[in-house]
Amino acid sequence: MAVRASKQLSAGELEALAALEARAVGADGGRLKLEWGALRSRPGHAPRDFTWWEQDTLLGFAGLYAFNTAKVEIAGMVDPGARRRGIASALLDAALTVCREHGGESVLLVVPRNSPGGRQLALGRGAQLEHSEHAMVLRCSPPPAPANPALSLRAADLPDLEVLSELMLAGFGHPLSGPEELLPTERSQTLVAEYRGRVAGTVRLSRDGDRGGVYGFTIAPQLRGQGIGREVLSRVCRELLSSGMREVGLEVAVDNDHALGLYRSVGFTPLATEDYYELGL
Repeated sequence: MAVRASKQLSAGELEALAALEARAVGADGGRLKLEWGALRSRPGHAPRDFTWWEQDTLLGFAGLYAFNTAKVEIAGMVDPGARRRGIASALLDAALTVCREHGGESVLLVVPRNSPGGRQLALGRGAQLEHSEHAMVLRCSPPPAPANPALSLRAADLPDLEVLSELMLAGFGHPLSGPEELLPTERSQTLVAEYRGRVAGTVRLSRDGDRGGVYGFTIAPQLRGQGIGREVLSRVCRELLSSGMREVGLEVAVDNDHALGLYRSVGFTPLATEDYYELGL
């Protein structure tokens, strides 16, 4: 069986992918970073997803994510009963071929900490550990707290691009890639936090089925330590949960002790740890 490259996955293929994910997580625990929102809304311009089928059963998958950033991420999985047969290596080869066609100097391989096979594959290709993140999840409403009348939230708009890029640069080391990151979609929206009438932070929310997500959450450095971040996070999580989300997820660098403490105080608990290995092209 050869690798199948797809520009967009059909409804049946997505259903088979969900079943494969369930088998993999059932065997290994934790979670897999599959970015379901992206999988369901591929632009269809070029191959982004790579699958390995035998008869009518999906046994392997690799997906490319974040083409609008400096480094493409590659994440995937192989059926627990079909491992050590070269499927993961073949999927990775196909994904890397497409990445080379799009330029760039390196990619990031997303490897669950509890996947020795994934780690062996990354190291065997000469990849180096770049950073690690905890995936955390919130399944109950944050503890109640008095609202700060000086703090408000609103939808981001194009005039916010410069100031939010500066916030992202201060918080994550890179600015926004472009105005498209501010625009709302069917499943996501960027918000601006204002404190005493001035921009104090930003956060992007996602909704995928009954799962919400928090991304790109940062507060201006000069305003940290005043409880603003905790209130912003609590507000948006309450909104997501009250709108029908069963849980809210986020990711945080394992060495970001301040953020970890903040997320735990709101009620988030660790779900899995993922290692990001940089592989040169």
